[in-house]
Amino acid sequence: MDERLARCLLIAKVLTADGIMTDSEREFLESAMETLGLSDAERAQVRDLEGWDEAEPVVAAMSEESKRELMDELVRAVLADNKVSPHEMEVIEKLSGALGLE
Repeated sequence: MDERLARCLLIAKVLTADGIMTDSEREFLESAMETLGLSDAERAQVRDLEGWDEAEPVVAAMSEESKRELMDELVRAVLADNKVSPHEMEVIEKLSGALGLE
């Protein structure tokens, strides 16, 4: 799995943490997938959260700067609908710890 796909899978995971993906969150995810140049097959994989559990080790191997950029992107993602659920924050905190960014 490459970093682009891993990033989008983690964004999708955070956005679905509360069981709801709003239209604005969905737009954020679609924009991220477009910006990163994901193929149609990769986009379907992200939408289905297929392989999200394999994404964490991929991003854990990224540079410190890339990890911080990803965390910033995850925060922007949850703010896309102007509401942050406790479930979304819990996933972000767990990912931050797993990436050594606490």
